Amino acid sequence: MAVKNIDVYLRENGVKPSYQRKRIYEYLMNTHNHPSINDIYDALIGEIPTLSKATVYNTMNLFIEHKLIEILPIEAKEARFDIYNPMEHGHFKCDVCGNIFDVTIKVPVSELSGDLEGFEVTHEIFNFRGVCKDCLEKKD
Repeated sequence: MAVKNIDVYLRENGVKPSYQRKRIYEYLMNTHNHPSINDIYDALIGEIPTLSKATVYNTMNLFIEHKLIEILPIEAKEARFDIYNPMEHGHFKCDVCGNIFDVTIKVPVSELSGDLEGFEVTHEIFNFRGVCKDCLEKKD
C-alpha cells in the first residue's frame, strides 16, 4: 500500500502525526518483513535517539486501534505487524530464517470445508510454516 503523504493519511485516520509516529509508519510501509517491536526500534533508534520501546509499543497500539496495521497471528512468542490490507492474504513463516512472507490466497472459503455451512465468515486468516525457498537452496 502506498501513501503519498503520511502526515495527511494519519490525520485522516484519527492519528496525530508526530515525527516518531510518521517515521514508524513510513518504516512499516517500506519494510515488508513484518517487523516486531524490537525490529522497528532497532531500525529507527539511530535516526531518532530519543525513541523508546515504550513509544514504539504505544504507537503500534494506536495504529491497531485505528486499523492502520494488524498483528499477525503467526508467532506465539513475539508480535509481528503488517500494514492493514483489506485484500485477504495469508502469511508463511520460515522456521529456519524467521522471515515472514505474504501469500496470495485464491481459494474461496466456500470450497474449503462443509464445516462452515450456515456460518457467516467475516475474516479469513491463513498461516503457513515451513522452510522458505532461499533456506532450502542454501541447504542443498
